[in-house]
Amino acid sequence: MNQFAQALGSKFAEQKEAIRTRSFEFAGHTFKVKLPLTSEFELIQKNMDIVDESIINKYYQELSKELIENKDKAKEDSEIEYTDNDIIIKGKSLKDAAKNKALTEKRITTLFKFLVPEEQGFDMNTITYEMIEELFPFSIQLELIGLIGDTISPNYKETRGK
Repeated sequence: MNQFAQALGSKFAEQKEAIRTRSFEFAGHTFKVKLPLTSEFELIQKNMDIVDESIINKYYQELSKELIENKDKAKEDSEIEYTDNDIIIKGKSLKDAAKNKALTEKRITTLFKFLVPEEQGFDMNTITYEMIEELFPFSIQLELIGLIGDTISPNYKETRGK
């Protein structure tokens, strides 16, 4: 504990985690969110855009499987272009789509880890995207990460109370 924390007193030290916790309600359930320190948030932001290349390749294989299997039929389609390491559909890279899918899943998982579990002792660092996907449809995931993000970093309008 630094000097500033000591100056705020022992009661502050006891309540430090509660002070860093905010909540929001969604569909009748109250979700609690642990607010990260600035240094923690900056590190998380930096790491959120880093995805393991093997995950990107796995998604690329899934996305491209049918197109590769039907390559001869697809050659007739002028909107599909096969390169040495990618498939371009209507000018869009399938490899980029795989990377975007992996990044989106990582961002969702990272933000969900800010939720405070009601069950004592549960480690939120153990959750995976598959666990999230099993509970929530994609549209709900997007709503929840928006609410988590707003709770962590409220926008100007909310802080001004307008």
